[in-house]
Amino acid sequence: MKESTKPGRQQLASLFAEFVDPKYVIEDLETQRVYECDGLPMYCEMPLLVVLPESVEQIQKIMLICHEYQIPVVARGAGTGLSAGALPKADGILLSLAKFTKILEIDPVARTARLQPGVRNLAISEAAAPYGLYYAPDPSSQIACTIGGNIAENSGGVHCLKYGLTVHNVLQVEMVTVEGELIQIGNEGLDASGYDLLALITGSEGLLGVITEVIVKLLPTPDKAQVIMAAFETVQQAGDAVAAVISRGIIPAGLEMMDSHAIKAAEDFAHAGYPTQAKALLLCEVDGTLAEVQEHIEKVDFIFKEMGATSTRISRDEAERALLWKGRKSAFPAVGRISPDYYCMDGTIPRRKIAYVLEEMERMSQHYSLRVANVFHAGDGNLHPLILFDTSIPGEFEKAEEFGARILQLCVEVGGCITGEHGVGVEKIRQMAIQFNDEEIQQFHGIKAAFDPDGTLNPGKGIPLLKRCQEYRTLQPEGLPVPQDPETQHEIKQ
Repeated sequence: MKESTKPGRQQLASLFAEFVDPKYVIEDLETQRVYECDGLPMYCEMPLLVVLPESVEQIQKIMLICHEYQIPVVARGAGTGLSAGALPKADGILLSLAKFTKILEIDPVARTARLQPGVRNLAISEAAAPYGLYYAPDPSSQIACTIGGNIAENSGGVHCLKYGLTVHNVLQVEMVTVEGELIQIGNEGLDASGYDLLALITGSEGLLGVITEVIVKLLPTPDKAQVIMAAFETVQQAGDAVAAVISRGIIPAGLEMMDSHAIKAAEDFAHAGYPTQAKALLLCEVDGTLAEVQEHIEKVDFIFKEMGATSTRISRDEAERALLWKGRKSAFPAVGRISPDYYCMDGTIPRRKIAYVLEEMERMSQHYSLRVANVFHAGDGNLHPLILFDTSIPGEFEKAEEFGARILQLCVEVGGCITGEHGVGVEKIRQMAIQFNDEEIQQFHGIKAAFDPDGTLNPGKGIPLLKRCQEYRTLQPEGLPVPQDPETQHEIKQ
């Protein structure tokens, strides 16, 4: 359809209102305001229209109309994403799946749950609990984030070290294509013939289709779970302790690290009994049978002390275990108590580089005169630096953004990648050109074109335009300290 024949806002709203309740076709700007950004509010845009369908058939009709008129579509769940992945397009539709909140089936025999995409992550485990089951991936935002969004970003969480990311826990998705066709990818078995398209869809950030139904794996609730907390005088000791636990053959359910800024903020908020004088803190959870947990907790306690822990504390009961995790899971909002604004980054590095990368971030922090608080999944090297800044000071966000870009470059330099679970969205699109060469970027565009030839699904996200890649690669921050790690220097030269 030619550009000139595209319907205007009111005409398009009238088309949708023929099959969607008109009160869920939102035109007025004030009501649309809550959809202008996701959990990264520094990037904002108002959509042409917001539509909240109630059935799969309505989604199909919306997609068919938008395909006919070449209108961009951005699907949105709870809006908790942190990479501007659900940022609307000014000339496009914001397709909210907020009304798709039904848990369709819990199968305790097959240990699966069939869900609509708007079901909250935590609600899955709550529904499965009476059967002695739970859903393992548990992002910090699990009280609000949805399973559809988790699939879009391939979310992880505290327990992803032992039980995997979303991609390891999803069996099947039902998806509406850009042309309005309903397709099924994967199945309820442990494996499927042909290409692994399910893994391709997981983490695709809404670029390939609109998810309408999901089947996930459920796991038996462990007999026991216990947390050990350890305080360290240096991040080097804590980083070495993480590597030591894994190298001794112990795979904890979760292994998290917090630095001094995050420790103090979380303790002031949650009063979990964190050692506020420590420079680094580790939280290690072990789960399994009673005997297994006792054996591993004793081993981890010994390892932590051997690696220089100044103190350790083992949870005595479920209430204390929950309290220790409350501090960690509330660390992000708690940081808001010590800074007017913060920029939450996401990158992944090899475990052996944790101490080095944290030390480099501290040097960058001094260079930019911006504090950085670190709270992250140390067991799998998934960093979440929180850059603290104040938007009321002109230029501070731009400085924070450059600081974040340099952190992502550092992750790539040490053999890691630019995201672990937040996705690329708009935020990291420049760093895609740093991690991948032109041939690889072209392959990504080829996959995108196979599903969405006209590029109307969540456009401008995830994959940079080839013609911009070289420009992005030349945008190197000036005046930064030179990394001191000889191994990293060699890798850069190569």
